[in-house]
Amino acid sequence: MAEFLEIAKEWFFSLGEDYGVNPIIFGSIYVGAIPFFTLSIGWLVKNYRQKKSIVIPALSSTFFFISAYLYLIIAGENVPWWVYGVVVLMIVYGAWSTYRKVKNRIEDVQPGLEEEPGKSMK
Repeated sequence: MAEFLEIAKEWFFSLGEDYGVNPIIFGSIYVGAIPFFTLSIGWLVKNYRQKKSIVIPALSSTFFFISAYLYLIIAGENVPWWVYGVVVLMIVYGAWSTYRKVKNRIEDVQPGLEEEPGKSMK
């Protein structure tokens, strides 16, 4: 058991060297996000089963999944390429779902708006 703890300690403190950040802050964010990530996944599954929107739970899950790496973007170096990819995908997904929601609301308020091309709106 003592050997495992020593290996875990070495790994934890090596994070600072690998990324040029304080390993205590990085590790605290990394470990501290686990319960929030787990709750977000539960929320996502619950909404999916209830046929509710999964946009916010999906974005929340993704945020907590990469939260420690967001700290690296701000304060560190050698940020893995996939972190930037996930951030871009989160932004695109959030923008796309917002666009869809606004479009659907406009169509609900003004039904038939798209069905009559050629008429101008006043």
